[in-house]
Order: sequence, then C-alpha cells, then structure tokens
Amino acid sequence: MSTSRDSYRSTFGSSYDQDIITSLESILDPEKLFGKTFLITGAAGLIASSIIDQLLMLNTEKDALIRVIAAARTKDRITDRFGEAAYELGLSFLSYDATSTEDLKVDGNIDYIIHAASNANPAAYMREPVETMMANLTGLEVMLRLAKEKCSERLMYVSSSEVYGQKDNMEPYGENDYGFVDILGERSSYPSAKRAGETLTIAYGMEYGINSVIVRPGHIYGPAITKNDNRATAQFTRDVLNGRDIVMKSTGAQLRSYCYSLDCASAMLSILTRGEAQNAYNISNPESVCTIRQIAEAIAKASGRKVVFDIPDESELKSYNPMSNSALTGDKLADLGWNGCFDLTQGTESMIKCLLDSSEL
Repeated sequence: MSTSRDSYRSTFGSSYDQDIITSLESILDPEKLFGKTFLITGAAGLIASSIIDQLLMLNTEKDALIRVIAAARTKDRITDRFGEAAYELGLSFLSYDATSTEDLKVDGNIDYIIHAASNANPAAYMREPVETMMANLTGLEVMLRLAKEKCSERLMYVSSSEVYGQKDNMEPYGENDYGFVDILGERSSYPSAKRAGETLTIAYGMEYGINSVIVRPGHIYGPAITKNDNRATAQFTRDVLNGRDIVMKSTGAQLRSYCYSLDCASAMLSILTRGEAQNAYNISNPESVCTIRQIAEAIAKASGRKVVFDIPDESELKSYNPMSNSALTGDKLADLGWNGCFDLTQGTESMIKCLLDSSEL
C-alpha cells in the first residue's frame, strides 16, 4: 500500500504528472475516498484510467491509502497503462470480461464500484453491437449484484450524453431533456444500451437498496487515447502527432461538450462523494463547449498544424454520431461545487505536450 514516501509516476511523463496533481484540487471532499477500496471496470480506458491516475496520486500526495482494483481483460493492458511500480502504490489487477454473466469473486470489502467498461468508439458499435449492449446490461448487472453482496457504499454507472438523442434546437441538454433515438438504427446499440443501463441502475436501487449515481460524460479527450480509438478527437490527435494536418470529414458544425480527461475524472469523483443517490449528472466543463471544428482547430494550433476538409465515404457516415447538438448543461454538477482546471486551450495543449513527451502515439 502506498505511503507519502512513495511516488506515483504515470507512463505519460512529468507534464502529465503535474496535470494530475493540479486536477486533484477539483475533487470535492477527497478525504471521503481515503482508506477506501475501489473496483473500477474498463480500467485501461480513457476515463477510468484517468480516475485511477488521480487515486494513485492521492496515495502519493496525501497518503490516502486507497486500494484500486483495476478490472480489465488482460493484465498487460493495465501494466502498459500504469507501469509496474503502480502495483506497489495501491493498484491490483482483476481479470474481467464485461460481457460475462458470471459473478465476480473478490476478497474483502469493496467500498466504491465504478462501471466504465463499454465499447467507446463508433466503429466498435457497428462491428460489435451485441457486445456493446451486453457490457452495459449483463456486465452492469454483475456489478450491481456485487455491490449488493459487498454492501458497497456507492456504485457509479458511466453512461453517455448519447442517451439524450436528437432534438430540434441547439440549446444544451439538461439532465431531464430527452430527444429521439432510432432504436432500430445501425448504431443504436450504444445509446439504447446506455438508456437501459441507467434504468437498470435505478431499478436496483428501488428494489435492493443499492446506493448509486449515474454520470453522463460528453466528448472526453486526453493523452490516454488508444491506437484503435477512431473518435474524431483521437483521429485529429494522431494526425498532428504524425506530422499531418487534421482532415475534417464534415463542416464540423456539430456542437459538443468536450472535457479534458482529468477534469472528467475529478468531476466523477466529486459526484461520488457529493452527488445525490439515484440521480444522473452531466459531465460538462462550460469552458470547453464548442463545435467539432473548434476543437480540431485547437488541436492543430497546439501542434503547429492546420485543418483541411474532405468528404466522408458512406461507411464512415454510418458510424457518425447523428446528434448535431450534444452540448450539456453543467449546472447540476456546478451546484455540487465542482469547477474544472482545463479549458479548451489548456486541455488540448496539455494533451499534445504529454503525448509528445511520452511518444505514445
């Protein structure tokens, strides 16, 4: 277990380490996390791994004595993401398949469960629609049963802004605004599964008394993007890191709530400590609501490149998020007292610097 004499160092270098330390200031009531055991699924993914970075850094900076069970398909992915030294700082690995219905065997108590396992890029929704749905239904139910067995303090379900569907205006979505989702559409497995997962989470609270909260992240970016992530910001980032200009496959007029991954993580941990049970919260930094073109231009500026335009082919169009507007209000999160550390310029500049320092992509 970590002590203040130990030092967590991420695999992205000193610039990212300083970003982690900066982001800790945004976590509300962090002492409520001290000495707790977390089980986090999808632990190698962009969002979940950023949370783990913060928890391990709390062990270093605050002697927090937090234990983190990282649930993922392979240990290699966890080791590659966090490094061997992380296992001496409170991290352990649990083999986990989010599509399995089998109960997990975990020794000891589990105070907090964060279920973040899911396909998270549009190509996967098209390629693996069944697995996309099962990770958000059967995989979630396994976690809910575990929370019941362990009498966990709280379970957090990581949903998505895609639950809101499409509406006719460009006003940001509040937590009670719901538009149209074509349930028979080619990429509907993702938003439909997220909607059903939220209902299942609330149902377990009603029937079995599980204390839960739901978070709805918008469009998250950061240095922990993977090589097979084909979301727009990931593709833009790979372009500039490989010395290419950003190629836009549309006019980029779609409005999105973007959020640097460490801001997303601190917001989620704040909801874990202060959020109202059986409620959903948008993850939105008001300083990062912009169009796809604007974030492309920010990434290009941070790397000295430019933005050019191209026409997408039919297969690319099918995987695109159909929502012209997925901007989210952040009022409910702000009412808890949370404020982000990274606006659009700071976040994109930090991401590019961290990736250049680490040569990850």
